[in-house]
Amino acid sequence: MSVVESLVVAGAGVMGSQVAWQAAWHGKTVVVYDAFEEGLKRSETFFSSYGDEFVKERGASREEVEAAMARITRTTDLEAALADADLVIEQVPENLKIKQEFWQNASRLAPEKTIFCTNTSSLLPSMMLDFVDRPKKFLTLHFCVKVWEANIGEVMLTPQTDPAMRETVSEFAREIGLVPIQIEKEQPGYILNSLLIPFMRAAIELVRTGVGSHQDVDRVWRICMGGTGPIEMLDKVGMQVAYHLLEGLAEMGDPTAKEQAEFVKTEFIDKGKLGIGSGAGFYNYPDPEFAREGFLEPDGKG
Repeated sequence: MSVVESLVVAGAGVMGSQVAWQAAWHGKTVVVYDAFEEGLKRSETFFSSYGDEFVKERGASREEVEAAMARITRTTDLEAALADADLVIEQVPENLKIKQEFWQNASRLAPEKTIFCTNTSSLLPSMMLDFVDRPKKFLTLHFCVKVWEANIGEVMLTPQTDPAMRETVSEFAREIGLVPIQIEKEQPGYILNSLLIPFMRAAIELVRTGVGSHQDVDRVWRICMGGTGPIEMLDKVGMQVAYHLLEGLAEMGDPTAKEQAEFVKTEFIDKGKLGIGSGAGFYNYPDPEFAREGFLEPDGKG
């Protein structure tokens, strides 16, 4: 039997719901915890959409989808969520004070057996060591959206993590269909976000300062480099994640990050444009311009 059969996903946003769905799809028992009832209600919509996607695009049967759904429960009661957890994956907002409160509570409530993983996007896991009661079982497991397509799991230890945890968590990543990437030393942003965050920040700055439209930023990248455009990626990641990342950089003294965070807040979050999950970000969903025929053609019409 696997070391990890039952897990708690803390945070019911886009990333948390995708991680929960990926684990449940691969047979794990998952409890989704969120501090707010509205977060759990929103996750219900996410799970429904993932089930539809798996049927329409991945050849799944309705019976398989329903079985995965049945392996997921949701709660705002952290003590109940942690009662039998083999592993916790934390993806609460990218704010050290919020993470401190979560990990202190989890340390008080979780069984001794529970492994603690953070999915922090930009913070060092060692910054949270003072908040956990089991530093030898504390490390990172970092994902990329969509989890079932961009299927990596970046595993990174702190100087105090038991080295055996590297393989334990890597094996869990394999069991839920991911390619484990073992990071050799602590790095803010791992490999993925060390590349991705500057990429997305550059896109925000080009639009914020009026250099180009969000459509043309994506067109330039996709025509010249292929793949996903940086603005499209921002919508996938979600504006709240982007905002918390930028706020964290601003708190570390980056003045441009402060201006970018304010832009994301006033132009998107305050207007309810949170990205794909809300139906609008830079683009409107489910029919974004970048997906339309002709978007990359000479006349630019999509």
